[in-house]
Amino acid sequence: MSLLQPLLMYITLAVAVGYLVRKFFLPKSLFSTKKAKSGTKGCGHDQCGCS
Repeated sequence: MSLLQPLLMYITLAVAVGYLVRKFFLPKSLFSTKKAKSGTKGCGHDQCGCS
């Protein structure tokens, strides 16, 4: 039972450090799942490009 608390603390620390590394140090292109359309920034149904 005395081993449980340090183990949970190290797991929490690893998750927190992993989040900070992902958030601030790794490029966002590694985690993006959407592919950008090439050159079109349309809005609405007629793709007027107003935004």
